[in-house]
Amino acid sequence: MTVALLGFQGYLAYSAISGQFGIDNRGQILADIDVLKARSAALQAEIDAFRHRSTLMDSRKLDPDIVTERARALLNMANANDIIVMVDPVSGKPLSGKFDELAKDQLNAIISADSIL
Repeated sequence: MTVALLGFQGYLAYSAISGQFGIDNRGQILADIDVLKARSAALQAEIDAFRHRSTLMDSRKLDPDIVTERARALLNMANANDIIVMVDPVSGKPLSGKFDELAKDQLNAIISADSIL
């Protein structure tokens, strides 16, 4: 009986030091905890972003200006009272001059380059 108890105590001591949850694996367990905390924080940020987007869709909180702006952007439409600034897709700077001053082929090149992007 004494030998069996000593053997069992030896097994417990070995497990406490070198086992899966022992002292030797403590560093790996702490590293895994840090990785999981970072992943949890990233997922929480994503959840918060989706929660924010879903609250923006609430019909009681919709801003008509934002809805109109997004609809125009998605449909590539403009109102007669809007001021439109044409931007060079390569440099990102506004094109200087009036519409009449730009050559027709230059405008077509800009429009086709914008549709490719």
